Amino acid sequence: MAKLSSSTLSPPEESLDFDDLLALRLSRRTLLQGSLSLAALSLFGGCRTLEAAREEGPLLGFTPVPISKADTVVVPPEYTWQVVNAWGDPIMPGAPDFKPDASNTAAEQALQSGMFHDGMHYFPLPKGSDSSTHGLIAINYEYTDDNLLTPEGMVPWTAEKVQKSKNAHGMGVYEVRFENGRWRTVRDSPYGRRITADTPFVIKGPAAGHPWMRTAADPAGRTVLGTFQNCANGVTPWGTFLSCEENVNAYFINDTGKISLLEDRYGIGPSKDGWGFRWHEFDQRFDAGKHPNEPNRFGWVVEFDPYDPKSVPVKHTAMGRMAHEGAVLSLAPDGRVVYYMGDDDYRSKFEHIYKFVSKRPWVKGGGYAENQDILDEGTFYAARFHADGTGEWLALTQGKNGLTLERGFASQAEVVINARTAADVVGATYMDRPEWIAVHPRSKEVYVSLSNNTARGKGKPLQQKDPVGADAANPRAPNLMGHIVRWREANGDPTATRFTWDVFLLAGDPAHPDPLKRGNVPGGVAFAQPDGLHIDRRGVLWIQTDSSAQLMAGKDWENIGNNQMLAAHPRTGEVRRFLTGPVGCEITGINFTPDHRTLFVNIQHPGEAPLPHPGRNDPKNPKAISAWPDGEKGGRPRSATIAIRRQDGGIVGA
Repeated sequence: MAKLSSSTLSPPEESLDFDDLLALRLSRRTLLQGSLSLAALSLFGGCRTLEAAREEGPLLGFTPVPISKADTVVVPPEYTWQVVNAWGDPIMPGAPDFKPDASNTAAEQALQSGMFHDGMHYFPLPKGSDSSTHGLIAINYEYTDDNLLTPEGMVPWTAEKVQKSKNAHGMGVYEVRFENGRWRTVRDSPYGRRITADTPFVIKGPAAGHPWMRTAADPAGRTVLGTFQNCANGVTPWGTFLSCEENVNAYFINDTGKISLLEDRYGIGPSKDGWGFRWHEFDQRFDAGKHPNEPNRFGWVVEFDPYDPKSVPVKHTAMGRMAHEGAVLSLAPDGRVVYYMGDDDYRSKFEHIYKFVSKRPWVKGGGYAENQDILDEGTFYAARFHADGTGEWLALTQGKNGLTLERGFASQAEVVINARTAADVVGATYMDRPEWIAVHPRSKEVYVSLSNNTARGKGKPLQQKDPVGADAANPRAPNLMGHIVRWREANGDPTATRFTWDVFLLAGDPAHPDPLKRGNVPGGVAFAQPDGLHIDRRGVLWIQTDSSAQLMAGKDWENIGNNQMLAAHPRTGEVRRFLTGPVGCEITGINFTPDHRTLFVNIQHPGEAPLPHPGRNDPKNPKAISAWPDGEKGGRPRSATIAIRRQDGGIVGA
C-alpha cells in the first residue's frame, strides 16, 4: 500500500478558507460604503482570536473523554452542552408544541422540526453580518422511524401516517439567538420554513426536460415534488444551503418482476427488499412499476436560500445522481467552484467519489440571483486511486472516456442520471462506502471517511461479475471498522485532474484479537465507522461515527461503546475523543458559529433498535432503549441539535 508522509501532504498555509473569503467580502463592502461597522470590527477581532488560538496553543486543547455506554451526551469537563431544537419542536409561525405521545397530526408535523437531524449550517443574522449570537440554522432530516412517529406506530398503516412520515422528512430553517448563556429557538420567526417530501422543486441542469425525467404528473420533466433521505450538506460562496439526497431507492418499489438495468444499478427493487416505508401504498408515484421515471428525479444535490422562505428550491442535475453524502466546497484560484461528493449506497456498498467543477467563476459579491446558474454547467468527474499513491479525475462527459451512444449514453443528461454506470465505464475506483468529505482551509487537503464494507473480498458492485478484493485505497477485506483517505490536488488547485493520496488512518479497536479490526490510530484510541467529517478554521479534523445499534450491541464494540465524535491533528495524526452520544444514536452534523465559540452537533435516532436497518422501535414501549433527551418526563427518544460551548466562553477545541 502506498503511504505518503504527512509532510508531503501539508503545504504552506497560504490559502483563504470559505469563512475568511466571506470576511474579506464583508470588510471590503463595508469600507466601500464609507464606514467600518461594529460588526466588521468584531469580525476582524474574531479572526485574530482564531489565528492566535491556532498559533499559541495546542491544536487539540481539551480533556479527552472515555468511551461510554450511557444514555446521555458526554463532553470534556471544561465544556457544557444543551439541546437547541429537537424533533417536533415548532419552527414555523403558528406551529404547535410537540406532544410527548407523538399525537401531532401530519399537518402539524409540517410546521415542526422533522425527524432524524443530519447535515446543517449556521447562517448569521442579519444577512451579510458575522454574528455569532443571532442566526439561522438550515438543517435536513434524513429519514424516520415510523413506529415512533405516531402513538400506535405503523399498525394500522394509513394515508395520514404516510403524510406525517413525508412531512417529517426534508429540510428546515429556524432562527436562533444566544442570550443569557444559552441558545434558544425564536418562535414564530418569519424565517421559519419546512421543506418536505411534497414541496415543489425546480429541476435544472442537463437532465432537466429529458425523457427519463418526465412523468404523467410532470410531462415537461422540469418540476418535482419533494426531497427525502437528505444526508450531509454543503454551502455556496453566495450564501445558500445545499442538501444531498442519499438512499432514495428505499422509498420506491417495483413489484412487476421487470427491473431495468438503471433501476437495478440504483437499488430499485421489489417491496420485499425495501426498507419498509410503504409510501407507495397511499402515494402511487412511489410505485416505480407504474411510474418508472419517478426515481430518476431523486438522488440529486438540492439548493435553497435560507434567508428567503418563499424561494423555490432547486435540484442541480449537473452534479450527478447518486446516494449523495455531502457536497463540499473548495474554491479554485480562478473563482470557479468545486464540489466533492461521496456516493454512500447502503445496498451496493461499492461506490465512487466524485467532484464537480463549474464552467464559470462565481460572481464575487453577488448573491443567489447573480449565481443561480453556476451549478448547472461544468465538468463532472469520478476518482481513480492508483496503488503508487497517485490518482486521477476521470471526466464523466458524454462522448469521452467511452461514454458513447454505443455504451448507452446518448447525451450528458443520460450520463448524470446514470452517473454510477458512467463511473463504472471510465474505471473509477470502487470505495468502501464514501461518506462525508472535508477540505483543509489552508493546505486544501481533502479528507474522506470510508465507513465500512463487509462485502469487500467476497461481494461485488451491482451489475459487476467478480468480487472486489482489497486495494491500496481500501486496504482491508472485509472492512468492518472503516478508514479515512486524504488527497492533495496537483499544485493545490481543486480543478486539477491529478492528485496524490494516502490513508490517513484505519479505525478500529486496538485491543481486538482480529488484526483487521484493530486499526492504526496513534495512542490506541478506539472508534469505528467514521462518517461525519469537518475541518475547522484552526485546522482540526473532527470525526463523527455512525455504527449501527446492532453492531454496538455486539462483542466487536465492547471497547468502543456508543457512537462518538473525535478530533484529529492532520499533521501528527493524534486523535482525542471529544464527545460520546446516548444509546443507539448516530453522531452527525457539525457546524461552528463564526467566532468558533459554539459548536452545533446533531444527535440522530437515539434509541435505534438493534435490528437491521432501519431498526424500528416498539411503539408500545418507545423508551425501552433510550429516553434521550427528555428523560422520564418525555414520551419517546427524539433526534436533536445540541450546542456545545466551553465553560469559560473560549474557542471550542483550543
